[in-house]
Amino acid sequence: MKIRRKLADGQPVIGSWLDTASPTVAELMAAAGFDFLTVDAEHSAVDLVGTQRMFRAMAAGNPACAPFVRVPGHQYAEIKRYVDAGALGVICPLVNTPDQAAELVRAVKYPPLGARGVGFCRDNRYGLSIEERIGTANDETVVCVQIEHVDAVEWIDQILAVPGLDAVFIGPYDLSTSLGVPAQFEHPDYLAAKHRILSACRDHGLAAGVHVVQPRPDEVVTAFEEGYRLIAYSLDITMLTNACTEGLARIRERIRR
Repeated sequence: MKIRRKLADGQPVIGSWLDTASPTVAELMAAAGFDFLTVDAEHSAVDLVGTQRMFRAMAAGNPACAPFVRVPGHQYAEIKRYVDAGALGVICPLVNTPDQAAELVRAVKYPPLGARGVGFCRDNRYGLSIEERIGTANDETVVCVQIEHVDAVEWIDQILAVPGLDAVFIGPYDLSTSLGVPAQFEHPDYLAAKHRILSACRDHGLAAGVHVVQPRPDEVVTAFEEGYRLIAYSLDITMLTNACTEGLARIRERIRR
């Protein structure tokens, strides 16, 4: 089932994050069975060419794994290149105003919903499937704003009223930092902001998303029970770091005995 349809039906969509810029890691994680994988083009060293390579690797690992990207910003010119590269989901960081949300939709969606340009690219098989792709892309591509600043929380209802949005993704570290309580995820101010965002998603009929940064499956289950449906389970570099650190600690503990 397509991701947009699953979200619209209230079903859980579980993915993860890719920061290594490694096609091999992307292929392996896709094969693990994630619903989507997000290439982080905002904070990692991966560029547009690298993102396209990772999308190909995901398709090799599991064609059913939807390729997502967190784009660097809100600009039409850069966003449209990532959807041309094959992104079926676009997560846009630091969307703090309705105008920024509207610019995102404009770049991702073809007319009449948006103003995405048409060119030969990977998304339309380099021109072989232009007409077919224009007819299906708007229905298949997930548009997600990332709410990660106190200003965005204040504008949340106006932002979510922008036509063409599918989901909202909370950025826990940036949001908590903007509230003056960095990484304090049990602080009342942070919890109140999360509650306001989740309530607004329900009011506007959009899927609520959140990133469970540490690889803790129980927290993913809790997020689902709270009402989140688009959930990112950790990220490649964190899972690798934790596996190495925990494994090495157990080895050294037993050897020292």
